Amino acid sequence: MALVTEMELPRLDYLAEDLRGERFHDVMNELRSRSWLAAAPIGYFVLDREAASFFLRTKSATFPGMKIAELFGVEEGPLLEQMRRNILHVNGDAHRRLRNLVNPAFTPRAADRWRPAMREFLGRLWEPLAGAAECEFVAAFAKPYPSLTIATVMGAPLDDAPRLYEWSNLIQRQFDGPSLLNERDAIERACAEFYDWAGELIERRRDDPGDDLISTLIAASHDGDRLSDVECMNLVLNVLVGGVDTTQAQLAQALRLFAAHPEQWELLAARPELAPRAVEETLRYEPITPFTARLLHKEVEYRGVTFPVDTVVMVAAFTGNRDGVEGDPDAFDITAERGEAKPLTFGAGIHYCLGASLARAELQEALGVLPTRMPGLDLAGAPEFGSIHGIYGLERLPLRWK
Repeated sequence: MALVTEMELPRLDYLAEDLRGERFHDVMNELRSRSWLAAAPIGYFVLDREAASFFLRTKSATFPGMKIAELFGVEEGPLLEQMRRNILHVNGDAHRRLRNLVNPAFTPRAADRWRPAMREFLGRLWEPLAGAAECEFVAAFAKPYPSLTIATVMGAPLDDAPRLYEWSNLIQRQFDGPSLLNERDAIERACAEFYDWAGELIERRRDDPGDDLISTLIAASHDGDRLSDVECMNLVLNVLVGGVDTTQAQLAQALRLFAAHPEQWELLAARPELAPRAVEETLRYEPITPFTARLLHKEVEYRGVTFPVDTVVMVAAFTGNRDGVEGDPDAFDITAERGEAKPLTFGAGIHYCLGASLARAELQEALGVLPTRMPGLDLAGAPEFGSIHGIYGLERLPLRWK
């Protein structure tokens, strides 16, 4: 067996400031052409689908959230509390217990309940744009849409949607090392403010349940077991963090891709029933979680390579999503038959994204409505890409249409 630390591997400059946009595509595709494995100062990157699936599913690895806390000196306070109780960081029987209790609230059928509200928000957000021919899409549409949806799903006042977005945006940065290093105080404050807000909402819903996620979680039971208030609060936080920034980023990336492929946009306008396939192709082609980290708590041998305990393995969804699919993997094509290979964008295994069905529903509704309202979609300026660390979104997306 070859020890991974002693191998000559292609290297990825993961922290390079220009690693975004087309350069990101070029660098990742070039690495994948050379090897299934690459090295970086933070650990090792696995680049094909089979290796990605293995490391996402192995019981010898965990999400390195608590290691991040240790490395960055998060020793007390609301951020540490959130990290300890985040379902991403809970494993084994404790994780299975939480999943058994909450899975019924996150099925595709459960997500479908919120589609009428999504359509209402899409119509509301379009109203100020109806007479326009251009907009900055992130601020005008991609940012408020998932915030309004999550507020509704939680049973919160719509006036709270901007605060939910701000909290989500900040708390999500715990997974981005540079942000955690430089914005720790703001992230801590966001966690504390959210806990105060969620605690009050849970109390109200306990006394006055409604048709919303928090009421559903309070009532959830499995074999006589129920969630505690603390567990309920942290699951609500997980939904917030996983369901606002992510959907915003994926919707903005989708519109950027369609602006670059106008024939696909025209086809989607003519055939709105293709919206679900358009969502899957967007998730595959430009995953807004391009990398997912795993920390090995046991030595792992895979493909003749030994990975020691405490090795950080970064699973590359970007290249994994291009591996094993039918047709041209580098073509953005909403009509292509891609076979059984599903996007790795939501992860795999026991930590598969809890809110995947809700995110898919939001994206499907948006891509079912916007093409007919924005004919001749085109870029009105250069997109401003965010960082590939954490959630890979767009800071600005100037668009125009006819």
